[in-house]
Amino acid sequence: MKKYNVSNYVRYKEDLKASMPDDNAYSSYTRDELIIKFMPLVENLARKFSTTQQASGVLSINDLLQIGNEGLIRAVDKLDWEMLKESDDIEKTLKSFLSKRIKGNIRRRIDMMRGDIRIPEHKLNEIRNNPNDKKMVAMFFNSVFLSIDAQVTNDDDENMLYQVPDKSEPYNIQLMNVYLKGLMEKHLSGNEYEVLRLSYGLDCDKHSAKEIASILNIQGVSSYVRVSELKKQAVQKLIDNVDQTQVLDIL
Repeated sequence: MKKYNVSNYVRYKEDLKASMPDDNAYSSYTRDELIIKFMPLVENLARKFSTTQQASGVLSINDLLQIGNEGLIRAVDKLDWEMLKESDDIEKTLKSFLSKRIKGNIRRRIDMMRGDIRIPEHKLNEIRNNPNDKKMVAMFFNSVFLSIDAQVTNDDDENMLYQVPDKSEPYNIQLMNVYLKGLMEKHLSGNEYEVLRLSYGLDCDKHSAKEIASILNIQGVSSYVRVSELKKQAVQKLIDNVDQTQVLDIL
């Protein structure tokens, strides 16, 4: 087996290209061939990320390449060939899907390393465009807590035929936590405050409902159910008591 290093990396990529099937009938590729086929795409995206302010000082180019390849492998494993065949341009749809998953994996890791969360752009726009609508307060809290919960998860149910670019805005999670805790201290009871703090890891590791029940000494066979009820109750109390202008202040 040939061994490659940095000095003959170009040779390595040429050998990879030569090992691929000549046609573009991607459905005839094996899993490994498809992964190798799109490794140059990972390199291209990783190098673009390496020049951004977000990645600077957080992840090296080697880190970005590894993370991008992890995203590529997961994306290939999620391919739905029956759905892909419905596309008018299979190659374009395939590249778009893989690119989005690779970039998403890199972006999530950068956010995690920097301590950022993202609120979907369409949610932000709706909140900003309707400053007097009380429903926007509910949308804000639901979006924030969902974003915190989803920090290290993957968008596995994404439809590859309908790609939506990720233009969401990053918010530093430490600053958001300070803001949330200020509102929680003002409007919630002691147990409600602790349930949200521990559930979402606002200044600590995230805890399960069972762990929270033990910490707060909530007794009974349905103690974890009570924790879930307190969590829902606390979020609703924030929605009911926080003014729209307070939401806009952070956005």
